[in-house]
Amino acid sequence: MGDKIRIYAMTHKRFDESNIDLYKPLFVGAAGKDNTYGYLRDDEGDNISSKNCYYSELTGIYYIYKNVTDVDIIGTCHYRRYLVDDNDSLLNKEQIVGFLEEYDCITSKCLNLNYTYYYGFSENHKPYYLDETRKVISRIYPDYLEDYDRLVNDKGTFFGNIMIARRELFCNYCKWLFDILFELEDNIVIEEEDSYHRRIFGFISEFLWYLWVVHNNIKAKELKIGIVGEKIEIKAVREGLREFFRKGDVDGAKAYFLEERKKRPDMMMEASDITGELHICMEAIAVSSLEKEQGIWDSISKIRDYDKIITYFVKLNEVVIAGAKEDMEKLRGIYSEIAIEVALRMYR
Repeated sequence: MGDKIRIYAMTHKRFDESNIDLYKPLFVGAAGKDNTYGYLRDDEGDNISSKNCYYSELTGIYYIYKNVTDVDIIGTCHYRRYLVDDNDSLLNKEQIVGFLEEYDCITSKCLNLNYTYYYGFSENHKPYYLDETRKVISRIYPDYLEDYDRLVNDKGTFFGNIMIARRELFCNYCKWLFDILFELEDNIVIEEEDSYHRRIFGFISEFLWYLWVVHNNIKAKELKIGIVGEKIEIKAVREGLREFFRKGDVDGAKAYFLEERKKRPDMMMEASDITGELHICMEAIAVSSLEKEQGIWDSISKIRDYDKIITYFVKLNEVVIAGAKEDMEKLRGIYSEIAIEVALRMYR
């Protein structure tokens, strides 16, 4: 059995490519674009590149499935997200081959949600899409239906369409996946206002990968995902909040934050908010709004400097998390009772 490996890093923009030979950039959604920075394109050969706005990184996965035949082990990752070992290093060939001697595939750690997958999906997307997915599975892969019903109402899923496997297993999964998604595409109407929510097949496929692994008793090695760099969109949100904070405009900051979160429900995820500052901003806005309601000089209006506001709440949270009684008492001379109560609810 051969051990030639290639891991495709899906991207839609230029990025700092890894020095490791195993990783190859694949520009997804390349159809109609002239400049793809010399990267491999997903619009060559048998492809669905023109559907990238609905399929997201799956247009790259489909390209690999249909056109790559010269490797034994195939991997997929994201230009900012990679599977890493216990030392947070990218996997090398020896590690991958070693894992696949014991496991059928390598993938992300299963997310343990605080709610059912169906509920979480429905909070950010129309449940209609999942309901129609169930109907498709009941028609073309009915033996999966019992596990689908169980898992969609459970609290686990994989994340990011990140995987490494031998080519035969990868292709078997892809045939099953695209059988379902193409049938689903023929039976639904996608009417979404923004590009995030239009990527519906990309979102559903994360759960379908989990379903396929569980149903087929695939032995999966689950690893952490290492994140490189920060999304431009997240930086833009922070800069927008910086301006509202400078003005002491709590109501404006709250409205802006909620509007941005509506457009990008993923912005509070660890993979997006890698600095944790958006969570601190949310806390600062919540505290300041409550302080205003109580007629207290609110924290944002009082400080009016983004970096100082972040530091102010980070220090509060550190004391609350540590829980030392004497330090907690000192907080009351610096922070409002509202700020302390919010921090306690968030971190204790």
